[in-house]
Amino acid sequence: MKGNIYPDLIKLFYTNLKFEGNNLVSHVKGVDMEITYDVWTAVAGLKYSGLRINKGNLGVVEDFSKVQYYKSCLKNENIQVRTCSVGGLRIDERLLALIVTWILTPRGSNHSILIEEDLMDIFCIMKKIRINWIHIIKEHMQKAMRLSDYHYPYVVLVSKFVLYFEVNLEDETSELVKSTQELNNGSLSKMGFTKVGGKWISKDGDLGASSSAAADHEEVEHANDMDFQHEDQPEANQDAGPSAGAGNQEERMPTRSSFERYMVNRLDGFAENQRNLHDLCVCNFQSIDNMFNSMDAHFMTLDEQIEAVQNQIFDLQYADDE
Repeated sequence: MKGNIYPDLIKLFYTNLKFEGNNLVSHVKGVDMEITYDVWTAVAGLKYSGLRINKGNLGVVEDFSKVQYYKSCLKNENIQVRTCSVGGLRIDERLLALIVTWILTPRGSNHSILIEEDLMDIFCIMKKIRINWIHIIKEHMQKAMRLSDYHYPYVVLVSKFVLYFEVNLEDETSELVKSTQELNNGSLSKMGFTKVGGKWISKDGDLGASSSAAADHEEVEHANDMDFQHEDQPEANQDAGPSAGAGNQEERMPTRSSFERYMVNRLDGFAENQRNLHDLCVCNFQSIDNMFNSMDAHFMTLDEQIEAVQNQIFDLQYADDE
C-alpha cells in the first residue's frame, strides 16, 4: 500500500486502540473509529476468511512441522539445523521470509530468525492456502501495543482508516509514501544471490547454504542497508503537528550499534533453540505418554480375554460336574 501517512494521528490511533469483540476501536481527534469487517473490505479489500494463524492456533495446518518444513526450504537440506535462519533459504522462500518479517508481520528487530508463525505463513503462501490476514493484522497490532521494541505497524493502512472516518487533517504533518516494500537488484545481491542467464541464483551454488553465525551476522548488518523500505517506520523526529502531545511512545526503539544488533540476534537465536528443545521434549514425552496409554489399552484387552477364558473354563467344569 502507498499514500500519505500521518505520524501524529497514527500515534493517537495506537494510543487509544482497544479491542471490542471482533472489532478494533479507537478515538482520533474526536472521531470514534470502529473498524468492522465491512471497513476492512472497503479500505483494504480484505475479507474475514481463511486460516487464522497465531501462536495459540498453530494446529490449523495438519501435519505441519516447523523443523521439517524449514529444512525443505534450504538450498542444502543436509546441513545441521541450529536455528531457523533466513541465510540458507532458497531464493523464493528467502524473499517470502523478507516480506513476512518486514511487511506482513513487521517486528522491531531480529528479522533473520524465523519463528513458527513465519514459517507457517510462508508454507501457506507457497501452497496457495488462504490466510485470514485480518485476523493476523489485528493480532500483530495487539502485540505491537504490548511490546516496546515494536514500531507502529501498518502505518499506511492506519492512515487510510483515518481518511475513511473523515478525521480532520488540517495542519497535520504528513509524509508521502511513494513506493513501499521495493526489492531491487542491490537487495538481492546483498542477500547472497547473483544474476546468471536472466535468473537469480545463490552466489555459493544451490547446495552452498550456510546457517552459521557469520551468515546471521551478515543478515543483520545488511538489514538497514537494503533498498527495501517497510511501512512501519515513520520518522520520529518530524515536526510535530497538533496531535504531537499524544503519548510518549515515539522513542520506542533506541538505535543500536552493529555489535549490539548482532548480540541481540544471537540471544534471540539461543532463545529459539531453547523453544525448539522444549517443543522436542514435549513431543517426546507425548509420544511416551501415548505409548503407555496404548500399553494400558492392550493390557485391558488382555485382562478381558483372560477373564473370558476363565469363564469358559468355569463353564466347562460346571458342565462336567453335572
